[in-house]
Amino acid sequence: MMTRTIRILRIVMPLVAVICSVVFVSWAGVWAWLAPLPDTVQEQVDDAVGYGLDGMIVYVDQAGKAPVLYAAGRQSRASEAPADPRSLFKIASISKLYIAAATAKLVNKHVLSLDKTLAEYLPALASRIENADKITLRMLLQHRSGIPNFTDMDGFDWAARQSDPDDNLQLVLDKPAGFPPDARNSYSNTNYLLIGAILDNALGYSHKRYIKNEILAPLGLTHTYGSLNEINKADLISGYQEGVDAELKSLDFETPGGSMIATARDVGVFLRALNDGSLLSADEQAIYSSVYQYGHTGWLPGYHSIARYQKDIDTVVVQFVTDTGDSPDLLSNVVYSRIVQILHRQPHKTSQ
Repeated sequence: MMTRTIRILRIVMPLVAVICSVVFVSWAGVWAWLAPLPDTVQEQVDDAVGYGLDGMIVYVDQAGKAPVLYAAGRQSRASEAPADPRSLFKIASISKLYIAAATAKLVNKHVLSLDKTLAEYLPALASRIENADKITLRMLLQHRSGIPNFTDMDGFDWAARQSDPDDNLQLVLDKPAGFPPDARNSYSNTNYLLIGAILDNALGYSHKRYIKNEILAPLGLTHTYGSLNEINKADLISGYQEGVDAELKSLDFETPGGSMIATARDVGVFLRALNDGSLLSADEQAIYSSVYQYGHTGWLPGYHSIARYQKDIDTVVVQFVTDTGDSPDLLSNVVYSRIVQILHRQPHKTSQ
């Protein structure tokens, strides 16, 4: 009888574990979604931390109103200090917006061409990346290259330091394409890794310096950096991955399109300028509009970010969350949606 019971448990318990992981892992997000909508953004941010997030920072820039920073939770588990809304944050793939803007500027100056191929720009890779002679800069920007995403490849490890972009590039070399060039859209971090290399070669120096000089400086953004190596880590809020006790400040990610560090305010100011036409000239804006989006999310272990412009209410909302994993990621997205709903209910001035 005991042997039969053990056999049954061996079959049933794994199924119970799977069911529990699906049903229970995201209850915080479900409860947040079902809860009555609070009156203010600060109340919503406080509620999100109440559901278990370590820290959250939100920047809201509504037309006709002074921008506002909100924060809740803690700066780190070790110090228990309250989250500082002026903290630096790993903005991950939001970095791609800056690279796309820099590329639009260089295309407008005829330093680059959207129709020139990867093989022409990086001839050393011509025989190592399938269809390199057909993949254009435009396709790389639009995620229409068919080049595999290195973060999906065997050998990639989010828990390992990503200090050399070439290590990630090696994961996709000599691998088959996912689809023919321009056949469809499929997000691939490899595209922006390669664009970073193309910009560096065309400029003769790091594209990070170009972004600093041509995008950040004109906007007065002094709290945006190209990588973790450029900052005092004491200014970076701590991030945590679900199921991992250690904080992840020092886990670097130096690959173009995912390496930048910034405050919520700096990201918000950049996003406003990108959307209202004050960052790019009319010709540059036309080029940018043809190749990339005007908002983005970012994800690195311990750091989840959302930066979007809500056109119908002329409002920029940037949200930083210091927890990642299935449940925190769902909760983060739910909270962002609810913050936008709150802002829709408030009086606002639409730009003319």
